[in-house]
Amino acid sequence: MPKSFSDAERAYIKSKLIDSAKACLSQYGVRKTTVDELVKRAKIPKGTFYLFYDSKELLFFDILCEFHDEMHRKLLKEAESIRNDINPQKLTDLIFGIYKMIEESFIVCFLNDGEMERLLRKLPPEIAQKHVLKDNFDVENLFAVAPQLKGMDTKAMSAALRALFFTILYKKEIGESVYDNSLKILIHGVVLQMFGEDKQ
Repeated sequence: MPKSFSDAERAYIKSKLIDSAKACLSQYGVRKTTVDELVKRAKIPKGTFYLFYDSKELLFFDILCEFHDEMHRKLLKEAESIRNDINPQKLTDLIFGIYKMIEESFIVCFLNDGEMERLLRKLPPEIAQKHVLKDNFDVENLFAVAPQLKGMDTKAMSAALRALFFTILYKKEIGESVYDNSLKILIHGVVLQMFGEDKQ
């Protein structure tokens, strides 16, 4: 019979697993991290791990989603703070700032050596799809925060912003010295369409 934990114990164990996974992600990546290594760092029995996650991939995906939600909360909060004075340049700078925070975080380890693709391939399809739908919903929230934005196709806009994020995979090919300026130009193009200014 599985051991029952109090809410406080569950929160503590999950926190330890997440910290262990982040450390392993930076050191080994998804593929080379084992459940044995995770439980060793978290100082829990292996059986306890499986009370929380069916696989290491689900743990890593949980971390990815948590970070994603944190970045979206920050984006929406900052957009809310300038909602009455928002314009294409301000929104471009805001989104660019979020992208740079992501680039400088531990999350970039997911983008190395096909780690993101490998992770998504190992997940149940419905879980990966749920994340995409949530991404679409977050863009809808951004549109709601900034009434100046037009009623564009939120799915397409969400996909466009995701596509821009993945340009980090080709930073060297694009040119590291011009990457930031190039990314800002691309973001600005998407933002202009959000404001309905693409046909000017």
